[in-house]
Amino acid sequence: MSVATAAHAASANTVCRFTDKRFTEISGLATSIRHPGVLYLHNDSGDGPYIYAVDSSTCVTLATLTVRGMNPRDAEAIATGRDAKGHAVIWFADIGDNLDSWPYVRVYEIREPRKLANSTLDATSYRFTYGDIPHNAEALLANPARPQLWVVTKQLAHGSLYRLPVPLRAGVVNIARKIRREGGLVTDGAVSPDGLRYVLRDYDDAYVYAGLPPGRKVATIPLPFQLQGEAITWAPDGRSLLIASERDRRLLRVTLPLSALVVR
Repeated sequence: MSVATAAHAASANTVCRFTDKRFTEISGLATSIRHPGVLYLHNDSGDGPYIYAVDSSTCVTLATLTVRGMNPRDAEAIATGRDAKGHAVIWFADIGDNLDSWPYVRVYEIREPRKLANSTLDATSYRFTYGDIPHNAEALLANPARPQLWVVTKQLAHGSLYRLPVPLRAGVVNIARKIRREGGLVTDGAVSPDGLRYVLRDYDDAYVYAGLPPGRKVATIPLPFQLQGEAITWAPDGRSLLIASERDRRLLRVTLPLSALVVR
């Protein structure tokens, strides 16, 4: 069995449990660049223009960030990276399209706040569509060093990896270009803090890739059971994954085996 298809054993444990009653449909997780030990998360559609900053070891909510002018239709993913000037930013992806029918979807660029407190933040909105037809998507990947984004679409049989243009342009509909086919039912993804690997997940497994997209698959990691696992990010150490789910209060840490971390 090849490295790319082998299932690697991984250990998982509960880090903490969310007690904030607003977290009803956790759909995305991202590790803060600016604030060590902090995660950003958001709910699925219907929650409003909110991003929540939480402590990654206690699950305590530290701040509610309201994004001015954002009215998401179907928020599905969040990521962190940097803008063209090197500032740490949050990318918020309103990319769900269950009927594959929207003429465009949106991604928002939000500067990470210097201090974590309840606040209202400005955002730059970018519209985009795909080079073939509209798609539903739930996974956003961001380069941690520069403003570069990828989206993985979600379909029953298979999805696809798309590259968004660099730079994104406000005021026009940007076109995402297909790179290759991916597995079906991909619900989230994240690039490691050092940019050396990335991960995609579905409801059952996580898939680790060497390099930035399009990378090379090096491991398949069975995930612990979750009712509707739709969120994944890298822990700051870059050696483990943090996962969350709708209808599940647990923040779970999945420690990766060395075989999944070696860049071959």
